[in-house]
Amino acid sequence: MEKVNQNAVLEQITAITNVQIFDGYQIIAPRHIIIKGESIISVGGDIPVDATIIDGENMTLIPGLIDAHVHTSIGGLQDALKFGVTTELEMNGDFTKRGRDIQLKNVDGVADVRSAGTAITAPGGHPDELLPDGDEIPEFILKELEKLSEEDREAMLAAYAHDHDEIPQVTTVEEAVKHVHTQVENGADYIKIMIEEGTVMGAPGLPVLSDEILKTAVTEAHKFDKLVIAHVLTALSSKAAIDFGVDGLGHVFIDRPESTAELVKSIANSGAFVIPCLVLNSSIIGNPASELANDPRVHAKLNPDWIDILNSSFNTFPQGNMENSFKNVMDLHRAGVDILVGTDVAPVPVPNLGGLAHGASVHHEMQLLVMAGFTPIEALQSATTKPARCFGLHDRGRIIEGARADLILIHGDPTTNISDTLSIKSVWFKGLRQLG
Repeated sequence: MEKVNQNAVLEQITAITNVQIFDGYQIIAPRHIIIKGESIISVGGDIPVDATIIDGENMTLIPGLIDAHVHTSIGGLQDALKFGVTTELEMNGDFTKRGRDIQLKNVDGVADVRSAGTAITAPGGHPDELLPDGDEIPEFILKELEKLSEEDREAMLAAYAHDHDEIPQVTTVEEAVKHVHTQVENGADYIKIMIEEGTVMGAPGLPVLSDEILKTAVTEAHKFDKLVIAHVLTALSSKAAIDFGVDGLGHVFIDRPESTAELVKSIANSGAFVIPCLVLNSSIIGNPASELANDPRVHAKLNPDWIDILNSSFNTFPQGNMENSFKNVMDLHRAGVDILVGTDVAPVPVPNLGGLAHGASVHHEMQLLVMAGFTPIEALQSATTKPARCFGLHDRGRIIEGARADLILIHGDPTTNISDTLSIKSVWFKGLRQLG
């Protein structure tokens, strides 16, 4: 992307007119908004005479989408923005404040990102079973580096070295406290803990930290006013996480035991949110995302490696079924639990982590929520205003005066047909038009 004159951007006024507006909660009466610089300065009201007019006839304007569960890279952030995903929330990776300063200096055309930094897990615990052995940089990372400019390549190598030079070990309560402090010092926006014994991932017997250590990590993070999100894939681990006092579950449990109603009640009573990642559950039970991959609105925006990934799947728990996940997420939704859109997509295309791709899978997740029983408007709320509220990102996720101008202009009406979200005409990021 060409460098832009930031002062000119700050002075530019744009009016998007004659458009249906979904404000993050509902369809609203005004039919136009005014953008100046990075912000929405008016919803309705008089249109300045010097405004650039964009006619949105037969279109819908929605807030930029938020993926509340990713593992990302510069390429991932670029792909996200192509699909109107203007914010990614990383749940284990390099993009803390320190990592952002290293990797994204002078990088344009990428989505905003927040991060947990390195998640708290046992030595040899999840996600080690998904990664190649050895200390060398994995082949899939090297392949990704080949596509980058020299500046981006150096930034990614620096971040990789920082992240892997001394991976913190957590085996005691004291080390858990130290780990939390390290992530906070690196500028982590929240903290992630792993509770995964491996059966669902096709690797039963993975080591998991003790209840005492995990509980201590949660308590310590809360001393810094940091949210804690738990990786959980079963009802049993979900119950444990809620008992530890976490603020959010990074997945919806894939099983459905007789105790599900009691678990749903305890999650609702705790006030925790849930990021179901239905796209991941679908992949885990062996479903590739081939329909998404073959959609021309997707196929045209992703490189062949990511299309291949969408056409594959994890397939580590083929005995599972999506009906259980759908019922679980609807039970939680009806109980008043905040359901947030997330994907758990990998930072780069990795053959064994199939069915997911940056940006595109957010649209797939909304489709699956609607299949589960959400209305299209509820699915849109789960990708905009709800994650913004739950993660304290008060400047986005809404179309209101003063909000960041992260916006998507869409052909059609996704509030009645959720798949219309892929029919993207234009994307604005902090007021700057990226597409269209």
